[in-house]
Amino acid sequence: MRTGHQETSVMRKALLASAVVAVAATATAYAFGPDAKAGQRDKGADKARTAVKSGAEPGGKGETAREAYAVTAAPDCKVDKARPKRQLRGVWIATVNNLDWPSKTGLSQQRQQAEYTRLLDNAAKRRFNAVFVQVRPASDAIYKSSLEPWSRFLTGTPGKDPGWDPLPFLVSEAHKRGLEFHAWFNPYRAADDKGGRLPAAHPARKHPDWVVKHEGRLYYNPGLPQVRDHVVKVVTDVATRYDVDGVHFDDYFYPYPGQGTRFADEAAFRKYGGGKSLAAWRRDNVNKLVAEVDDAVHKARPEVKFGISPFGIWRNKAQDASGSRTSGMSAYDQIFADSRHWIKNGTVDYVIPQLYWPRGQANADYSVLAPWWAEEVKGSGVHLYIGQALYQVGTTGAWRKPGELPAHLTLNREHKKIRGDVYFSAKSLLTNPLGVLDRLDSQHYTRPALLPLIKDLGGEAPAAPADLRASGGELSWKPSQGARAYAVYRVDGEPGRCATADATNLVGIVSDGTAIATKTPGTYLVTALDRLHNESEAAQIKV
Repeated sequence: MRTGHQETSVMRKALLASAVVAVAATATAYAFGPDAKAGQRDKGADKARTAVKSGAEPGGKGETAREAYAVTAAPDCKVDKARPKRQLRGVWIATVNNLDWPSKTGLSQQRQQAEYTRLLDNAAKRRFNAVFVQVRPASDAIYKSSLEPWSRFLTGTPGKDPGWDPLPFLVSEAHKRGLEFHAWFNPYRAADDKGGRLPAAHPARKHPDWVVKHEGRLYYNPGLPQVRDHVVKVVTDVATRYDVDGVHFDDYFYPYPGQGTRFADEAAFRKYGGGKSLAAWRRDNVNKLVAEVDDAVHKARPEVKFGISPFGIWRNKAQDASGSRTSGMSAYDQIFADSRHWIKNGTVDYVIPQLYWPRGQANADYSVLAPWWAEEVKGSGVHLYIGQALYQVGTTGAWRKPGELPAHLTLNREHKKIRGDVYFSAKSLLTNPLGVLDRLDSQHYTRPALLPLIKDLGGEAPAAPADLRASGGELSWKPSQGARAYAVYRVDGEPGRCATADATNLVGIVSDGTAIATKTPGTYLVTALDRLHNESEAAQIKV
């Protein structure tokens, strides 16, 4: 359970091994390091080109790239585990209770925008490539919706129009910085109180039969088909109207144990139970919703990812021989979330188990849980990323050691099925507790990373960048149709067949209209990436 859910110009230099990189762009260049900053788009005549500045002499003779270079590395290429080419690096941005954004209710549009872009800038400078933004905290909307009222976390008043639709801005600013945008929904929470402050048009007021009052909050009853239909409609509405890259659920399904109060869903169980036990019926209700959302989202937009960040313990060995060697709360038995079912049935594209415990913790050891989850996804096609407790760093016990969180990522390197990490939560990016983010920069995120490819989502590599030229201290090329970004590699001398096998030679991932300046000569390889980061062959040129 997450704490807080109770719920250009010229740039500063970023040292990249032997290359010194600076960035200039309106569509922000990204993934270069802690000191990279956004600037202005080149206002020259050739606005259609993407430029990469090089060490060539100003006014020097131009040279056109003569051939494409295959980026598919041979199977026997040796790769550096510390520099993976593809790795998810994400952060959750929570809106519930104004935890991360906006910092408080009633801020002006300009202040809200400034706060958000500050979070994004901090994510981008740490070479992150994804954000998970909470757009539906409790059957409310951080966007303009005909289905649910405006969230009170924007204005302080449920249902009050903030005067603008934040979501197009939230998505576009993430994309400018090369950050994949996942719209994060809480599926069942209807309200933080018993409904006294809800606007008249709120679904919980219009359909009181959908709601269960439980320990001071209102929940939608997961056992009702009408509730599933409504949640699917809300999610699909966002996926179709906004340019999101993913749809995301957190770990809140049936209520956490809390005070031990019985969840009053007996009437629905009698009507829809179908002879199952209460626990099995509840799990089936959640599984049905997950499958229905997966189907609806992919029918509406096949390229959009759908994933869940479940509680970190599926079941303990004491309850199931195939469970983990832990003794904490079982999500399967207590909140009726069967993440193994979603994995085995392929009703999610990814899972991000929240492993918010340090190594060696008796009831939930990170060193036990990370390998357990890696085994669970084998052969499934479902991607595994780990939810990391950035918010815990500097608090108690092992979290007082600045090396604890970085050690988690070192352990992850030994498990190929762990394809990245997502951090809770964004406000910790601003405080850098115990300097832990600096350690991640120097030990784990020394290079940018492409997004992991989820094969079932398809996509297609764009054509390689055409007309790659070096002239006047600048590389330029014509944009490729369907490209969202470009990857730029630099090698000394001739590129070998393993030059792009990992991120050792990857100096940047840039959006259209971006410039990278480097003083280092060499052979440059430029590839085009679609929105899923399917990668083209590389155009190459010597500088």
